[in-house]
Amino acid sequence: MKELTDFEKGLVNVGDDSRILGVMQRALKGEPIKLAFLGGSITQGSVASTPEGCYAYLTYKWWTESFPKAAFTYINAGIGGTTSHLGVGRVEEEVLRHEPDFVIVEFSVNDADTDPHFQETYESLVRRILSAKFAPALLIVHNVRYDDGGNAEAIHGPVGNHYNLPRVSMKPTIYAQVEAGNIKRRDITPDDLHPNDAGHALVAGVITHYLEKERQKLLAGPDEDSIKEKAAVSAASPLPKPLTASAYEKAHRFRNDELKPILCQGFTPDTTEQSCVSDCFKKGWTASELGAKIVFEAEGSNLAVQYRKTVRKPAPIATLTIDGDTAHAVKLDANFDEEWGDCLYLETLTEHGVGGKHRIEIEITETHADDKEVFYLVSLICA
Repeated sequence: MKELTDFEKGLVNVGDDSRILGVMQRALKGEPIKLAFLGGSITQGSVASTPEGCYAYLTYKWWTESFPKAAFTYINAGIGGTTSHLGVGRVEEEVLRHEPDFVIVEFSVNDADTDPHFQETYESLVRRILSAKFAPALLIVHNVRYDDGGNAEAIHGPVGNHYNLPRVSMKPTIYAQVEAGNIKRRDITPDDLHPNDAGHALVAGVITHYLEKERQKLLAGPDEDSIKEKAAVSAASPLPKPLTASAYEKAHRFRNDELKPILCQGFTPDTTEQSCVSDCFKKGWTASELGAKIVFEAEGSNLAVQYRKTVRKPAPIATLTIDGDTAHAVKLDANFDEEWGDCLYLETLTEHGVGGKHRIEIEITETHADDKEVFYLVSLICA
């Protein structure tokens, strides 16, 4: 199957590779290197038979085999069903605090294809990573839906090009071969979205084909001082003016370890330990009784709330108001109509709104005698 895919076509923007070459030069010398992968369910490894079968781990494995002198740290920060909006809110805690040397960002099948909101959250995420003081190398990855070839490349691609970033796509590679009939969809994905082991191997193949070209360029090309100089110039260069308002650059996800309510009646903080990044229903608050209420003070002009939508129905329903504005109250329905599992649902409350402090009030307004789950409030994301 691998020979059917023209991996060369996966590179849709050569971009500035100086930071990547700089990381490879350090790996060649045997320095410790940290590799981070930030994205949705494909990055997390959904449908792969083992965690080691996902494209992120296979890409990490390529690094370890290609640079045997170096010690590598693998950071998988994939969470299923999430977008770049959550990505920019959690990137500091789950990626940047580790000070990774190389980062892959993958949200092109989770962000809505044409929604300018996601171009802004995606650009904010890219800028947040590029401006980190330790200057990580960044590679953009575009996954694809295998039934129709859809993804958010139309809004993500211009961001990658604007910052002259290397980016690879599964659209002109794996999907093109599916469309041509050379690869059967069910050989690589059970649901036209998540790759199985064979599909993850192909995705990793597109990525590592590009990385191998970079490695060969390193081995045959410029001297160490030249590589260091170019990487230093890239790190020191100011970012260009953003394409969007980029108002989410300082977004932060607040959970119960950081955010304390000013009123809490009938909501209980979840203090169970979080086992890993994808163990995402942790550090929140739960409630099940009608009339239970929790109130926060939050600051920002871009506010969002995260809660669990569950397949174990029925579940309670809550109502959220900002600054007492009941005319524009938001319904938080914990009942999930899909069947693939519980969803870490993110509801945008305000975008480019009035800044400053706001009062956010959440009250359980509907319960059922046979509720099978509690209402789980996960976090607030503020920017």
